[in-house]
Amino acid sequence: MLLTVADAVIAAEPYLSEADRNLGDGDHGIGMARGFRAVKEKIQAADPAEGLGKLFSQAGMAMITSMGGASGAIFGTVFRDGGKAIATAAAFDAPALATLLQAALDGVVARGKAKPGDKTMVDALHPAAHKAAEVAALPLSEALLAVALAAEAGRDASKDMIATLGRAKTLGAASLGHPDAGACSIALILRTMSDFAQSAAA
Repeated sequence: MLLTVADAVIAAEPYLSEADRNLGDGDHGIGMARGFRAVKEKIQAADPAEGLGKLFSQAGMAMITSMGGASGAIFGTVFRDGGKAIATAAAFDAPALATLLQAALDGVVARGKAKPGDKTMVDALHPAAHKAAEVAALPLSEALLAVALAAEAGRDASKDMIATLGRAKTLGAASLGHPDAGACSIALILRTMSDFAQSAAA
C-alpha cells in the first residue's frame, strides 16, 4: 500500500506543484516527489518482520531527511509519529488507522502549531483523524473510504479559508479560491490508500 501511495504522489508532482504555485513558491510537488522516492527506496529495502510501526516510522524519517524544509518535517511527522503509535499493532486495520491518524495529527499540530481553519494540511488531516475514530469498528476498506472522503471535504473547504500560516499568509484574501497544497497531498495519500484497500477487498 505504501509503495502504491509513493507512486501516486510521485505521479502527482505537477498537480501538487500547481496547487502550491497558487499560494506559494510552487515547489511542494517537487519536494513530495523527492520524499516519496526516498520512501520507496526505504520500503523496498525494509524487513517486513520489523513490523508495521517500524515501516511507517522509517518512511517518515526518509521524508524528513530527503525533503528538508517545513514540508519534510511536517509530512515526515505524519508517518513517523503515526508509525510509533501503531508499533504494537498486529495488522493495519481500522483501529490502527485511527490510532495512526490521531498520532499524526497530534504530532503535526505540536510541531507546526496549525489549527483547523488556518488553511494548512491540518484542514484535511483533522477531519480525517476524527472520521477514522468514528469508523474504527468498520472493515478497513470501508473505514478508509470514509476517511478519504473526509480528507477531500477538508481539502475543498480550505478553498474558502484565508491563509494564516506559512508563505501563503502574505497573500491575505488573495489566498481565497485555492485549496492548500498540503491538504491536497493528505487527501491524495488517503484516497490512494482507500483505492488500494478497495482493490484488495474486492
